[in-house]
Amino acid sequence: MVKIGILALQGDFIEHAAALHGICASAEVRTAGQLLGIDGLIIPGGESTTIGKLLHDCGLLDLLRERVAAGMPVFGTCAGAIVLAREVVGLRRPLVGLMDLSIRRNAFGRQLESFEASIEIPALGSPPLHAVFIRAPVIVSVGSKVEVLARLQDRTIVAARQDHMLAAAFHPELTEDHRLHRYFVDMVRAARHRAA
Repeated sequence: MVKIGILALQGDFIEHAAALHGICASAEVRTAGQLLGIDGLIIPGGESTTIGKLLHDCGLLDLLRERVAAGMPVFGTCAGAIVLAREVVGLRRPLVGLMDLSIRRNAFGRQLESFEASIEIPALGSPPLHAVFIRAPVIVSVGSKVEVLARLQDRTIVAARQDHMLAAAFHPELTEDHRLHRYFVDMVRAARHRAA
């Protein structure tokens, strides 16, 4: 059975653990040893600047970058997508910076402008996924190797995949529909199978 780590430095990591319950084993990740003991990692929503600072302070940033570059599957939601992106509009230097996305933080406004929407994700089948957007970013552009998985009705990109990296601008852990988590677990299983 695969073991999914959830970066537990800041943000809604507890909700991701609940979403994974019954799908696969999961573990909170706060140390280098814990990061080395997992098959895939979820970087949760929260505050991207704070997550980045804590990754650096805990000595995890370089190791995380190395593991993802070596093929460890990773799933960034909301702030986690910002952490993964190659370019963050208005930020001088990206954090992990390995997923070929340009992303803009707080694209829909402040907390009061948070909203929910039903979005079509063909990779997940029917029905549409109910998505929660809280101070959400948007994916402004993607590189040629990135597959766009979902858009809002105005064509704004809100989910994408590049090989073993998955990003969503919303919070899939805040609903009862865990198909996106299952999709990521399938990515992790496939990566482990290839490695074996």
